[in-house]
Amino acid sequence: MSRSRLPEGLYRAASVRELDRIAIEELKISGATLMARAGRAALDVLVRVWPGAKTIVVVCGAGNNAGDGYVVARLAKEQEMNVRVAELGDPARLRGDARDARLALTDSGVQPAPFDAQSLHGVAVVVDAIFGTGLDRTVEGTWAAAIACLNAAAAPILALDVPSGLNADTGRVMGEAVRADDTVSFIGLKQGAFTADGPERCGRVHFDDLRVPESLYQRRPPDAWLDRLEQFRGVLGTRPRGAHKGRFGHVLVIGGDSGYLGAARLAGEAALRCGAGLISVASRAAHAQVINAGRPEIMGHGAETKSELKPLIERASVLAVGPGLGKTGWAKRMLEAALDAGKPLVLDADGLNLLAEKKHAALPPDSVITPHPGEAGRLLLSDSAKVEADRFAAISSLVERYQCVCVLKGAGTLTAAPKGQSHVCADGNPGMATGGMGDVLTGVIVALMAQGLKAETAARAGVCLHARAGDLAAGGLERGTLASDLMPHLRVLINGI
Repeated sequence: MSRSRLPEGLYRAASVRELDRIAIEELKISGATLMARAGRAALDVLVRVWPGAKTIVVVCGAGNNAGDGYVVARLAKEQEMNVRVAELGDPARLRGDARDARLALTDSGVQPAPFDAQSLHGVAVVVDAIFGTGLDRTVEGTWAAAIACLNAAAAPILALDVPSGLNADTGRVMGEAVRADDTVSFIGLKQGAFTADGPERCGRVHFDDLRVPESLYQRRPPDAWLDRLEQFRGVLGTRPRGAHKGRFGHVLVIGGDSGYLGAARLAGEAALRCGAGLISVASRAAHAQVINAGRPEIMGHGAETKSELKPLIERASVLAVGPGLGKTGWAKRMLEAALDAGKPLVLDADGLNLLAEKKHAALPPDSVITPHPGEAGRLLLSDSAKVEADRFAAISSLVERYQCVCVLKGAGTLTAAPKGQSHVCADGNPGMATGGMGDVLTGVIVALMAQGLKAETAARAGVCLHARAGDLAAGGLERGTLASDLMPHLRVLINGI
């Protein structure tokens, strides 16, 4: 199943286990039936993605994930594939449905053998059925060595449910993890597949609900949600023919200290390309005459004091604070004036670093903060490593601490609002890891707020717009993508929502 057709709900491992329990104990769908359906679904993906594959190896661990793998192997044998099964651990420890699946496999004429590196030679596809979603320890020793062999093999890898060694909840590698080309997820999509290390380790994600009834999902709501740009079609509506610029908001970008004017310019131009009616940039007095150079539609203003900034703020409907702001006394004055004004704002870059230094900082209602992991760590009086260890926990802490909408940037950008759940954007690419991309995102979000969207919707839609534009700008050639390359794509995409 392509990403565009994936369900929106994302689950933690414990929630999927609960869905399994309800299906088996209350809906009376046997575990053996679910395992058989999982094996069939996985083989269907394998055949669809690699239609010419004739020789496969299924690498099995010692739990129910292994049981799914045994089913894949047996069904592949029935389709006259050349099948090998390589086992890690002691098969005598198998219990229940997994044990029965292995017995059915041997009855079909396939005899598993202990895993060694030779198991992977000369095969078209490797199936990873080592660990499932229940892994709660660091992968070490022979298990880690075996996964390293899988990753070094020439054949592509299909992972069952989640790549072995990847934490299904956080998306972090637990010592060592399979680097799959494709992953087929059963019953519920795992939230860790879409953020942190998840996207790189999972590859293309496919989904199969194993034909459980829709009523099952009403019993256990998702823990998070997957956002796509297509979900936001129609949120801005069609512009009336008699519209004028005043109807679409006046954005004031505050930033661009000496040497960093380009950041404010990028945010302003992104806001223009995303439909804001008027854009002003307040920067250092020395910049006043050059702010709009090359982009005359941006109104440039010099502001050295709070009193000089105040009338600019009064004319604006929403503020973007932080692009190129710096951390000087001037920057602190500008941030204080913006916070005191009480207008909705998007706070980014050094605006966040200055916020982190404040002991008591209240943000205006309907505000958005957009930290990367380093900034998030400072805002939480922690560090980026702890933020990246569990991005879902980090964004929940940020929302709780600052009582505003938060965008936690990175691989699988997260968005969350007070009293809401996290949303994950699966688009974007490593080519966007370059200077100015965050400034463009700030401009996108603030433009949507200026046009009337609530902060949460503007943040979620803005993240998806920005990520999709980044993918289009890269066009498969990620290195060398510039933040300004997104502008023409933003203009096209904004007219689709």
